[in-house]
Amino acid sequence: MRAIWKGTIGFGLVNIPVSLYPAIRREELKFRLLRASDLSPVNYRRAAEADGKEVPWEEIVKGYEYEKGKFVVLREEDFKRVDVEATQTVEIVNFIELEAVNPLLFYKPYYMEAGRGGDKAYVLLRDSLVKTGKIALAKVVIKTRQHLAAVKAQEKGLMLELMYYPDELMDLSKFKAAVAKSIARQELQMAMQLIDSLTTEWEPEKYSDEYRVELEKLIHDKIEHGDKALPAPRRKVPASNVIDLASVLRQSLQETQERTKSSPTKTRAGSKKTRSAARSRKKVA
Repeated sequence: MRAIWKGTIGFGLVNIPVSLYPAIRREELKFRLLRASDLSPVNYRRAAEADGKEVPWEEIVKGYEYEKGKFVVLREEDFKRVDVEATQTVEIVNFIELEAVNPLLFYKPYYMEAGRGGDKAYVLLRDSLVKTGKIALAKVVIKTRQHLAAVKAQEKGLMLELMYYPDELMDLSKFKAAVAKSIARQELQMAMQLIDSLTTEWEPEKYSDEYRVELEKLIHDKIEHGDKALPAPRRKVPASNVIDLASVLRQSLQETQERTKSSPTKTRAGSKKTRSAARSRKKVA
């Protein structure tokens, strides 16, 4: 993999050379636009608004529209002129408890690989974060934008996770909040028992993009057999309002218990805390 960014972590007077690598991989299925009559590919055109003519890449520049129809051109050297030092540094601003940060602010992780001569300082920062249970809040410029970011200890290394600025999150007060007149004690107990019965150990390998897998299978079948013997489109089950919540919870509990009995090897919740909580609730019931 190629590093998307190389620079340093500014940690007080310490500078740690690092390289950033994408920490997530999401491969989308790519589709081409085709003309229906003969399946001829339809290409995207970089057409100029003034005359409709296609513009080659080498003649395209970046422009900022400061008034309607008026632009100032920014070239690569212009971007490099803006605080060159900042574009090469993950500048740690302060340290903070992870639990104090709204998890919705984190959105894009990167692996941080230590550069030549930076191993000792890199390990020192990682171990210090582990021992204190804190994360480092930092500012970093990647490409043409300054980001708020967090430096986190992750197993044997460090992660840089880009963050939204707090004012970028929508205010929850703008959305309608769910309101219930009253929740019966029996309903709450059954809901908690249902959660207990569905609680398992975290096994990340069990989760995958099922939609993508099914779509790839459909594409393979169409390649092999065309449109013959393809399954009928699935009908969407209309949503219905829950009237008797208690009976629905009771039925869900019964079905979950039956599935558990038919699969005795299935791993149940492994934590003592969860099991003791379940026992205490049964006593109350």
